[in-house]
Amino acid sequence: MAVHIRLRRTGTTRRPAYRVVVADSRAPRDGRFIEVIGHYNPLTEPPTIHIEKDKAAAWLKKGAQPSNTVKHLLARAGMDK
Repeated sequence: MAVHIRLRRTGTTRRPAYRVVVADSRAPRDGRFIEVIGHYNPLTEPPTIHIEKDKAAAWLKKGAQPSNTVKHLLARAGMDK
């Protein structure tokens, strides 16, 4: 089972907000997930990024692969990976 850290879309039509989740790579984008580790709101100025760094680091240490977008969000949140 491959585990990924990726975004899960929430919010309404044309008002997206996202949760940063750890999920099985086979699960659909907004389907089952293992754990919520943060959230991201691109509509605020500046965009709101909140990621629980200790949980993210623990999942990365276990081998979870972040998506490209989550890699950029982790970097902006102050994590090196």
